[in-house]
Amino acid sequence: MKKLFYILSVALLATGCNFLDFDESSSDYSRDDMYLTYSNIQKMLTNIYGYMPNKNIYDVSDALRDCGSDDAEYGDPDASVQRFTNGTWSALNTVDDKWSTMYSGIRSANEFLESIKTVDLSMYQYDTKYQRWLEHLKYYPYQAKVLRAYYFFELARRYGDIPMPLTMLTAEEANMIEKTPFDEVINFIVTECDEAAKNLPDTYVGLLDDETGRVTRGFALAVKTKALLYAASPLHNPSGDKSKWEKAAAAAKEIMELNVYRLDPDEKANNYTSQEVIFAIMRSESSSFELYNFPVRFTEGQRTYMSGTYPTQNLVDAFQTANGYDITLGSDGWQTSDPDFDITKPYEGRDPRFARAILADGMSFKGSTIETFVGGKDYSATRNDLGSPTGYYLRRYIQESTSFTPENSVSNKHQWIVYRYAEALLTYAEAMNEYLGSPTSTAGEFTVSALEALNMVRANAGMPDVTVTSQSDFREAVRREWRVEFAFEDHRFWDVRRWNIGQATQGQIDGVEITRSGGKSDYRRMTVETRTWSARQNLFPIPQSELFCNPNLNPQNTGW
Repeated sequence: MKKLFYILSVALLATGCNFLDFDESSSDYSRDDMYLTYSNIQKMLTNIYGYMPNKNIYDVSDALRDCGSDDAEYGDPDASVQRFTNGTWSALNTVDDKWSTMYSGIRSANEFLESIKTVDLSMYQYDTKYQRWLEHLKYYPYQAKVLRAYYFFELARRYGDIPMPLTMLTAEEANMIEKTPFDEVINFIVTECDEAAKNLPDTYVGLLDDETGRVTRGFALAVKTKALLYAASPLHNPSGDKSKWEKAAAAAKEIMELNVYRLDPDEKANNYTSQEVIFAIMRSESSSFELYNFPVRFTEGQRTYMSGTYPTQNLVDAFQTANGYDITLGSDGWQTSDPDFDITKPYEGRDPRFARAILADGMSFKGSTIETFVGGKDYSATRNDLGSPTGYYLRRYIQESTSFTPENSVSNKHQWIVYRYAEALLTYAEAMNEYLGSPTSTAGEFTVSALEALNMVRANAGMPDVTVTSQSDFREAVRREWRVEFAFEDHRFWDVRRWNIGQATQGQIDGVEITRSGGKSDYRRMTVETRTWSARQNLFPIPQSELFCNPNLNPQNTGW
């Protein structure tokens, strides 16, 4: 079996283009051999799951993708993630393009879907496990279809119009395939996910040996909902077609009406058992994420290089006070209208989600107190000191019990969230506001208003209701909610693009400098980095190597 997977990997990855036919000539196994036993079929399906992006989240030179947005800065100024922000990104100098990975996954799904049609395990009909195998197999094609749809979505949100192969292609066919328009890709994703949702279970508990991590009805609807949200958003819907927003709202409502998932007031990161999590990727025990992102003094000298995802003051300003008032760090210090807020303790009395996403000065961590003030234990004057360039450290996804103490090291499992129920609610809220033109309106089957859906998410976080009534004010409120609710869950980078707001938000990245004198702290906003942005960055450039292979992929995306 090890040999089988080695051969599969070679067939998928040995060439520069990504749609090549399966080459049996160098193998002791044929494709038919791979589908002769249930065990092999199961492994072939599991292989398709292996192409899921963000399987360790830090898939951009060990950085969270948020470092390519105004939410974070990466420690190493020369890391590849910096190409998103410093003007060196190009079709020849790509970063995180996922072209090869996603099309390899699609090719694997296409092969599986073709081969599964002719599977015949009747020779095992007297095996006591035979009927159970048949029960398992009826779900397998639909899992593969949803995974393929998700991979198409990942490509479409990067590149817009994309090639959409639905069968295995020869080399000649691969080098001639043309792009499919973005809206047609979305329509295909919706159709596939609708079919799969009708045939997949809500859970595998009690089915398939109680397996977790498999594609369910909920995730099929989640992929559909996400695709329709992007299709309705300003980048792909510049005319503001309300029917697209209606479809997105209706898709989110389907998830809400499943009555399978519910909001969870506890932390969802690293907690796939939460009833809010619709799909998560579970990884084995590791300490590498903490090695990259712990304040350096807690790594016991094991981190000797610049790394780490560091939250920005831009993001910190998005978190309100616990009473629901805005608070920002200005030239004259902290500014808020909250009469109960103590500005001498600016990281206390905040939206509870702040402490789950960010480590700030004065917070408790691993039995110690974080000190990012000038001269503090976690302060660094330069990046070369391996400290935070912004004055903040990452908290989300960090397993605090991880230890680098010699002779007593501790590693932990991590679960990366792909989709959770709060996303369906915020999709519904955003879509309803755009569809009906008011956050308080309802219509027909849409009996929950945008405002109600948004406030469900806020109430779950322990935050007071939003009370705005205008469409524009609510638009800003829901965009803020996306940012704070999903901080470091791989949303902001994409939201900036689908909303087409990069020009207004991605130029200046700020941090905080804290000085102490006489027992008091002074907070000063400081510029960390001035970044480059242009409208072309809303979509990725098609890798030039692919254009050389297949001229039919032209024209290149605008501006590249």
